[in-house]
Amino acid sequence: MTSETMHAVVTVGGEPVDRTVPAPSPEPRDLLVRIEAVSVNPVDVKTARNAVDGRILGFDAAGTVVAVGAEVTRFAVGDEVYYCGDYTRPGANADLHAVDERLAGHKPTSLSFAEAAAMPLTTLTAAEALFDHLHADASTTGTLLVVGASGGVGSILVQLARQLTGLRVIGTASRPETREWVAGLGAHEVVDHRDLVAAVRAVAPEGVDVIVSAYTPDDLQVFADVLRPWGHVVAIDGAHHDVAPLKPGSQTFHWEYVFARAARRTADMGRQGELLEQVAGELDAARLRGTATRFIEGLTASGLREAYELVGSSRMIGKLVVHR
Repeated sequence: MTSETMHAVVTVGGEPVDRTVPAPSPEPRDLLVRIEAVSVNPVDVKTARNAVDGRILGFDAAGTVVAVGAEVTRFAVGDEVYYCGDYTRPGANADLHAVDERLAGHKPTSLSFAEAAAMPLTTLTAAEALFDHLHADASTTGTLLVVGASGGVGSILVQLARQLTGLRVIGTASRPETREWVAGLGAHEVVDHRDLVAAVRAVAPEGVDVIVSAYTPDDLQVFADVLRPWGHVVAIDGAHHDVAPLKPGSQTFHWEYVFARAARRTADMGRQGELLEQVAGELDAARLRGTATRFIEGLTASGLREAYELVGSSRMIGKLVVHR
């Protein structure tokens, strides 16, 4: 293999396949990163099913900078980084990956590469929901319902809300092991999502002020029934929701899409790098904890195939990482 080529895992017929492909060249604002670990998310599994043959996936990564573009200012060769990346560009399931420096943060020193790779996509999704959509801060009070609290996004969202806001946090989980996990992350209450209205009303009779949902029902009446008037819903899943049930309570529906800033090249796309730097500081100060719960060795088609099967089962607690 020459310096102009690299190993990558591409998608062919919806399945991961090992290939030798051209190595990327960094654009002016890019970091060229040697990938040490990637995390597999539901979006990887969903995207793989319909991906164009030959596409490199992978949206969570940690590694070491081996080259920088001419206009890079925040990083240098040798820096250890973690990031979510850009859905519109080739992904990180490869030896080398090019990413815009504005999307990256310095890796938390307290975490290994594998542990760090678990954090970016879910952390940014949770942070954008909490801080950019809901404008929560340390002075914010009220009650937050986290639907899907034991998953990747929920696992960091519960912690961010507890540590950085004044919100009371209710998380949903149904199995004994997921209930224990969510309680250990700091949720004030853990309820069963299978009868959400009754479960929430039992611990919050007047309803909740905000909902962040990783598992949004087709019928939003369920959320309307537990949400106070003028409340807010932030959804990260689904594609078609009838928001009419929210109208009688003047309740607001938000979409959170973690790739929006990168894909649209927004003026504030550097916000993602800033959030990752902030969270790295919180992790290194032990005010937050990592969410990786399962590791697969071998950044290969075989390793990723196993990861897709596990994540696709929808029974994961926390995050799954594939590493060298």
